[in-house]
Amino acid sequence: MSWGMRIASFLGAVALSAAVFFFFQRIWGSLTTPIQVLILVVAPILGVAATDYAARKERTLYFASILALLSFACFVLDLSLLGTIFNITPTQDALLVWAAFAFLVAYTYGLRLLVVAGILSFMGYLSATVGTWSGCYWLSFGERPENFMLAGLGFFGLGAAERHRLHHDFPAFYRLFGLLAVLVPVLVLANWGSVSYLPLEADGVEILYQLLGFLLSGLCIWIGIRMKWSGVTNLGSTFFVILLYTKFYDWWWESMPKYLFFLVLGLIAVGLLVVLKRIRGLARREPA
Repeated sequence: MSWGMRIASFLGAVALSAAVFFFFQRIWGSLTTPIQVLILVVAPILGVAATDYAARKERTLYFASILALLSFACFVLDLSLLGTIFNITPTQDALLVWAAFAFLVAYTYGLRLLVVAGILSFMGYLSATVGTWSGCYWLSFGERPENFMLAGLGFFGLGAAERHRLHHDFPAFYRLFGLLAVLVPVLVLANWGSVSYLPLEADGVEILYQLLGFLLSGLCIWIGIRMKWSGVTNLGSTFFVILLYTKFYDWWWESMPKYLFFLVLGLIAVGLLVVLKRIRGLARREPA
């Protein structure tokens, strides 16, 4: 029931944010510039005020989460449209401001959705900044997956070292999203080495990142078991399986009969299930 309510609150927040965006897109051209600026300034303030009211009235914070994410969407729209109105050159610094707003609201009211928004925004800022160091335009930072790795390692380290007395569940989000920012680029580069910064042939880059991917996945599983971080263990196990299956496809799909290929995959899946069940048992018994 709790997970269902969390999902419902997230979907409701996304839907309301989309409704606000498309509503203003529909009427925006008919408004004068002073009215546009007034709406953009007032909308996030009203959203935060509504979040504060909901947080005081409801201890579970489901409605506060919806209103907070709506406020964040208004704030993002605010900066974007103000930049358009006054012809301000867009930079990655906007992502830093988005992150500051999200973290401020998240830590004030203990809202997980806003922590995630802040992590993603700040990670985008760091990744875009790393991309500009290589000479690319900041909006093109996603073309080089390695741009995300430094930010991911930083967030994982912060989640591993930081202890929150009031919001004890926040570090888990730092760890998980930090790992995702490292493991997803590794998975991409293990299959498409041509987008790497490394001065190697694409095949060499792919082999390097395949080995790194297996190493990191195993390390995540070990750290997760040792520290009793179930999310880290599960994420490491998931990426290990994904990497393994992508390699099986590369190695055997063309050379094996299809029935034999899927038979081998099925048998390996059973073996992995036994191993992962054993890992789960160790994670439950391992002292912190």
